[in-house]
Amino acid sequence: MKFRPCIDLREGKVVQIVGGTLRDTDQDNTVVNFESPKSPAEFAAMYQKDQLTGGHVIALGPGNREAALSALRAYPGGLQMGGGINPDNAAEFLDTGASHVIVTSYVFSGGNIDMDKLNRLVKVVGKERLVLDLSCRMRDGQFWIVTDRWQKFTDQAVTPESIEHLAAFCDEFLVHGVDVEGKMQGIQEDLVVLLGDHSPIPVTYAGGASRFSELDRVKELGRNRVDLTIGSALDIFGGKIPYADVVAWHRENA
Repeated sequence: MKFRPCIDLREGKVVQIVGGTLRDTDQDNTVVNFESPKSPAEFAAMYQKDQLTGGHVIALGPGNREAALSALRAYPGGLQMGGGINPDNAAEFLDTGASHVIVTSYVFSGGNIDMDKLNRLVKVVGKERLVLDLSCRMRDGQFWIVTDRWQKFTDQAVTPESIEHLAAFCDEFLVHGVDVEGKMQGIQEDLVVLLGDHSPIPVTYAGGASRFSELDRVKELGRNRVDLTIGSALDIFGGKIPYADVVAWHRENA
């Protein structure tokens, strides 16, 4: 198990938000937990110095292209890029230094998996450089993949069968527990268990981490097969968990 760092971008700034408050409308009610005075490139350089790989840069809406590219340039090969990725723009981020591109909405358009789009993406990007984002919300006792700022439910649930099927098309999964994302009220343990039990490829869980002890909890629940991202709860993002302690834990456990 590894700790995976993050750089979430909103209007070019490094932020932490409550994920469920994102809206695809002109009215912006996004709840921002933290906005950093440090640049994306500074965070990327710090992650490189601390030898943290496989973190993700996520563009939360428009106006983040240059900020994202600056982070990728600062840590070539060390970060993945997500947010509005499609076959037409993926190459720019990969050529700039992204190890992988992360995709949700392009593939899960129209409420379900568009296999034509997924196959096109695999052809353009390559399975080995593609991460599928299965970020999900709970409804009727199941986790359902959500798109478009995490507001639209698809018809695709995160199940053992869907995990196995989609793993054939990508190198990794990224899964935000959207219902708890940014709330610092604890991880969605049943989602971590589901991913640890059934993902045949590397998978990163993000959402709700609030205590240092949750690193060990995810390691246990995920059978040492689910990596963890911590955002708002880290002291580098205004929280209380010491980033230095997390880096030390990572070095001992990865």
